[in-house]
Amino acid sequence: DSSASQISEIALFPRSRCSGGFWEYWIQLVKKMYGKNASKLLRELTSRESDNLQAFSSDTFDQVITECDNHHLMLQSLIRYNRAEIIQSLRWKIGPKLPEEIQEKLNFSEKEYFKNHSAAIESYMAELDLDLTVDMVPPKDPYIQVRVLDDIGDNLSLGSHSFSLTKNSVHSVRRTDAEQYISQGLMEEFLG
Repeated sequence: DSSASQISEIALFPRSRCSGGFWEYWIQLVKKMYGKNASKLLRELTSRESDNLQAFSSDTFDQVITECDNHHLMLQSLIRYNRAEIIQSLRWKIGPKLPEEIQEKLNFSEKEYFKNHSAAIESYMAELDLDLTVDMVPPKDPYIQVRVLDDIGDNLSLGSHSFSLTKNSVHSVRRTDAEQYISQGLMEEFLG
């Protein structure tokens, strides 16, 4: 059956077919493929006379069950791709260490995916000797004032200086040294 081979091919959700986004692709796919056999089965059931028992259409019924199973598999795949994209964006927004409240929401495979994705980024940046996580627009001053939002530790090295990063303390540090702590919510830029 051509629709079965199409389903198995589409269930992988190749990116080349998803230029408008996964949801748009999925909606178009559902419009094309699902519901026809179920409608046919319902029409058969409602068109029968109530007193007259006709042969059960097991082929159509089996096709509807197969469509539902494939629909379920495709939806699972869609959810996994969506979560993978979110996990990738977290690496760029938060950094290589996720806060505990986010880690609690990830399963083991997702944590491994994040770890491997972070390692790949780190390896690539090391190979280029370039930090891709810093601002795309160069700051006017490499130093910023930061306020510590939570106790981080005493005698902590940031760049070439050592700081006592206690709650509500304010420090002048290099932007690149503070970005990781800012993205984790442990510091904020202090504007005055």
